[in-house]
Amino acid sequence: MFHDTLDHSDAPDWSRQRIFGLWKTPLVTLSEARGPEGIRIYAIGDIHGCRSLLDKLLQKIEEDSARSKPGDWRIIFLGDYVGRGSDSKGVIDRLIALQAADPRHIMLAGNHDVEFLAFLDQPRIDGVFVNSGGNATARSYGVKLNRSKLKTQADLEQVHRKLVETVPSSHVQFLKGLQHAVSFGDYFFCHAGVRPGTSLERQDPEDLLWMRAPFLDSLMPLEKVVVHGHTISAKPEERINRIGIDTGAYRTGRLTALVIDGDRKAFLSTKPS
Repeated sequence: MFHDTLDHSDAPDWSRQRIFGLWKTPLVTLSEARGPEGIRIYAIGDIHGCRSLLDKLLQKIEEDSARSKPGDWRIIFLGDYVGRGSDSKGVIDRLIALQAADPRHIMLAGNHDVEFLAFLDQPRIDGVFVNSGGNATARSYGVKLNRSKLKTQADLEQVHRKLVETVPSSHVQFLKGLQHAVSFGDYFFCHAGVRPGTSLERQDPEDLLWMRAPFLDSLMPLEKVVVHGHTISAKPEERINRIGIDTGAYRTGRLTALVIDGDRKAFLSTKPS
């Protein structure tokens, strides 16, 4: 089941070290990366309100774990739980239950999650939430948000008030408690990516949530291999310095998880209907 599909034949001959300030930091390429000793990692890409796909993928993970019985495990969710799909509320309900049942479920923040929280705090007509998937999120809580009908500040405040009244406090606390990044073994997990040339411990949280270029185009090895979502690809993207696993669940029906076990890796995905 485990495989390494990355073609390294045209990769640059990078030095194994790069200078960060006065310290030399060892670099890792994908072919060299290893997961944490004795712990299997499952990393799940952008869910975007697709509760049924989340349930199916978690079932696949449970079956995979039951077959090979890892000594320990972590399931890392890479953010963007809300927006786009029809059941953002249901996704957050499920994640809260998973977190309560076992802290080995680790939830990271995505840009859409942060923008949802920002809207609840202070609504903006020109904000990301209103203009990019907020209608689907609001609808899952029983609130209508039609961008074309928000003509005045009063219209916006009415929608905001209904959402604030409807969204459970447990959901707000969940969103506030999301981490920006986590690291296991030779892998660094975040929602969007990192800024090349900046050490992982000094990354700007905004970059972790929003980064595309220059990260996606870079072949620069980093201190760890970055596992991320945020940018949709038809299938998981494996590069010398990163693995992208946002396969556009809300429009393709394919929600993907990366499996890391020692020096081996695999992918689990739901099948489009």
